[in-house]
Amino acid sequence: MQKRILTLSALAILTCSTQLQAKVNVCVFDLLGKAGESYKFMEEWSLLSKTWGAEVNLLSYQDEAKVDKDFKDGVCDAFYMTSMRARAYNKFAGSIDALGGVPSNSIAQKAIAYVLDKRNNRRLVTKIGNETYEVAGIGQIGSAYIFVKDRNFNSIQDVKDKKFAILHYDQAQKSMVERIGAKPVMSDISNFVRKFNHNDVDIVAAPAYAFKPLEIYKGLGTKGGMIDFPVVNVTADLVLRQNKFPEGYAGQSRAWFVKQLPKSFAMVKRMEAEIPAKYKVSLSKENKDEYQKLLRDGRMDLTAQGIYDSTMMTVLKKARCTVERTNFECSLGGE
Repeated sequence: MQKRILTLSALAILTCSTQLQAKVNVCVFDLLGKAGESYKFMEEWSLLSKTWGAEVNLLSYQDEAKVDKDFKDGVCDAFYMTSMRARAYNKFAGSIDALGGVPSNSIAQKAIAYVLDKRNNRRLVTKIGNETYEVAGIGQIGSAYIFVKDRNFNSIQDVKDKKFAILHYDQAQKSMVERIGAKPVMSDISNFVRKFNHNDVDIVAAPAYAFKPLEIYKGLGTKGGMIDFPVVNVTADLVLRQNKFPEGYAGQSRAWFVKQLPKSFAMVKRMEAEIPAKYKVSLSKENKDEYQKLLRDGRMDLTAQGIYDSTMMTVLKKARCTVERTNFECSLGGE
């Protein structure tokens, strides 16, 4: 009898040890560090990781480039950072942030839920060299709006030759800024708003998430404004090294992320509503159409270059035309 008990105990220990792997490091980017909403969101996620078979140790970063470097160097077994950088590890998920591809929160929520659906499991796994990466979640940060020093910069013609801060590693931003005739000023996520506030650039694009913490209102002064037209939807991707996590772990993580979408979008809407109305500049229908056509042309060009995933572009177009069937692009081919 005693021998049987010992055998069962050994089996129980063995089962527990296979279910719970060694502690894994997950590097989390948040402009506000541990005080930020993204980091707090990932803290909630990490609490459930033990039930999926991994014990997570979160590492906080306010420098996204350092996250990327530490992941490459093996300090992190997974990371959570903006899709603009994460696109290099999975183009399908990273292409949700295509310029003009997601013009509203309702479309964004549909797009993220679709990408994380089981039917796309194979698209969320990427092999690069000897490594296999898997997208284990996508979080909503919010639509990015254009902030300008002069609220009269509300048409494409007005921004010609103006200095526009862009993230130096995102070829899509550089291409689009050049397309509208503005001058791209290479920046990083840690300093792009600072350049706007210090009058080094005339224009910057940022989500509502950054408005208060980064004090964008200082850069706006009395003449500036926010063009109330979303140019890109900003998300963050959780990407892990597949061999560092238990089988099935990523799928359970993705399911959790989908369940959090209503709460995430409620937070985004609250932050957008907190931006004072005095800063918001509405575009005329003619200007909106002009911007949409410009973004569409740029998106198609970037897809042809291989920067965006063509399947995702088709998905996003269907989502846009489901919400707004009379939009000019819905009768056109090409995406």
